[in-house]
Amino acid sequence: MTYLDKISSPEDLKKLTSENYGELCDEIREFLIDNVMRTGGHLASNLGVVELTVAMHLAFDCPKDKFVFDVGHQSYVHKLLTGRKGRFDSLRKFGGMSGFPKTSESEYDSFNVGHASTSISAALGLARARDLRGGNENIVALIGDGALGGGMALEALNDAGISKTKLIIIINDNQMSIGKNVGGLSEHLSKLRIRPSYTKAKGSIKDFLYSKGKFSESIAKTLKAAKDKIKDVTIHGGVFEELGFTYLGIIDGHDIESLVEVFEHAKDIDGPVIIHTFTKKGMGYKDAEEHPDLFHGVADNSSVKAEKTITYSSAFEKTIYNIGFENKNVVAITAAMKSACGLDEFAKAFPDRFFDVGIAEQHAVTMAAGLAMGNITPVVCIYSTFLQRAYDQILHDVCLQNLHVVFAIDRAGVVGEDGETHQGIYDLSYLSHMPNMMILSPTCIDEFEQMLKYAINEHTGPVAIRYPKSHVSKRRVSNSFIPRVAEVISIGEDVTIVAEGRMVECALKAAELMKVSGIKSTVINLRTLKPFDKNCIEKYASKSNLLVTLEDNIKTGGIGALISSETNFNVLNIGYNDGILFQGKQEELLKANKLDYHGVAETIISRIKEV
Repeated sequence: MTYLDKISSPEDLKKLTSENYGELCDEIREFLIDNVMRTGGHLASNLGVVELTVAMHLAFDCPKDKFVFDVGHQSYVHKLLTGRKGRFDSLRKFGGMSGFPKTSESEYDSFNVGHASTSISAALGLARARDLRGGNENIVALIGDGALGGGMALEALNDAGISKTKLIIIINDNQMSIGKNVGGLSEHLSKLRIRPSYTKAKGSIKDFLYSKGKFSESIAKTLKAAKDKIKDVTIHGGVFEELGFTYLGIIDGHDIESLVEVFEHAKDIDGPVIIHTFTKKGMGYKDAEEHPDLFHGVADNSSVKAEKTITYSSAFEKTIYNIGFENKNVVAITAAMKSACGLDEFAKAFPDRFFDVGIAEQHAVTMAAGLAMGNITPVVCIYSTFLQRAYDQILHDVCLQNLHVVFAIDRAGVVGEDGETHQGIYDLSYLSHMPNMMILSPTCIDEFEQMLKYAINEHTGPVAIRYPKSHVSKRRVSNSFIPRVAEVISIGEDVTIVAEGRMVECALKAAELMKVSGIKSTVINLRTLKPFDKNCIEKYASKSNLLVTLEDNIKTGGIGALISSETNFNVLNIGYNDGILFQGKQEELLKANKLDYHGVAETIISRIKEV
């Protein structure tokens, strides 16, 4: 039996001796590599925090003490140490174990997370609640150096530093988020990280005392006093101390005994503490160490791979690169997602026109507004789930001023295994009600490329193009994209189906299936979702018994709701209900929500029978 097999709770971990820690960590890494490469998930980030997480559970008393993970994609080791080893085969699968902390999943998970830069705020809230209740538990936030640069994290640091509240913040400094970190705070951490004085001096004194033979109590006290004095002289937390924190660092994030020592010390400090640890992302797996960005998230290798596929993200990369040569006025902006969004080639070709602002979506959007006001055309490429963090900036700074900012919204609609915090099913509901905003939704690569060129080169106000995480055909139909004009694909007198984006294919398949029941359908590719082609919809809906809207978005406030409010027809709106869309493969989630073509056909036939 391995050491890992013996652990079903942190109490079991504490029964091990320090001589066992190295072997346990090796077992954890071997387990993660084997399982995550099969199920898919976040690999490099978890390999980098093995010793750090073990040390946290050795020093603290979880679940009484509360751990708040930032983003939470690095919580796999925590899950292994809290009795969930047997569930890893179901990681990120439909009905299985989440890839993020979930309070409904375990008493050891104290806060639901999924987005970056939230942990310090949540932890400070838990700490203040503890103080108001008269509790004594430790509240610990684990945040990466990439997430630390996010606006929300900086706001929380500003508050926590002057609060005098007992709170422990651990910085997992690996110089990476998904890609290489950028920004002034990252540079500040680098300056702290490269100071060699403390580490070298500490080692020299320790080696000297060891050379004198077995430690005595007096020698141990001398060593501790010497270490503390050296740290006071040579190590300063810079901005963190100025904000009001006790700063402890730099600590080797792969040295369990040193980590436990500093965690125990932090528990005795009455006030906010920052512990600065340094780790290596992908630690223990050579490929992940050398290419941590590629192994940040790995795909499920049990899936059948298409022989040759193209995605909207890859099409975006090619198109924006070509537009960059043609239009010298275009700039690209992303929030720590350069590679994921397809901006590597643009950044290489036009470094002066590419801006990675780090995990700071709000800043990205308002900076884009400033660029647009200065007669530059900014393209803001952000995943749908992260763009919602900049709601106010889109409305207040872009739409109300009617500025020409292009939003390339990747991963729109159902995303899949990352679960409810990452589904892009809300953007239509808030964007469709913003003044001056145009929304486009492609059904194929050709249409997408035409939309992107139009949005950048011809449109004059705010415009969003939403596109899903999926493989897609190069060309679906021969009709060229015309702004504000819908495309009528098929004509039938019984039902008119108005669909957007990837749901157009679903509508066509559902129409074919309904033919068996004698139901003939008109299928309309809306293309421009706002302002929608009202004349086209009214023309065909007036000739049929039922108008159906089909969207990859929640029903409330979406395109169906918008069409219902502006027409006088009996509308059946098909989309996601207002609940939470959990994890699973895209096809599983679509089927579970009756948004596959079988479910859509069934819903329409049932309504027609009622009419």
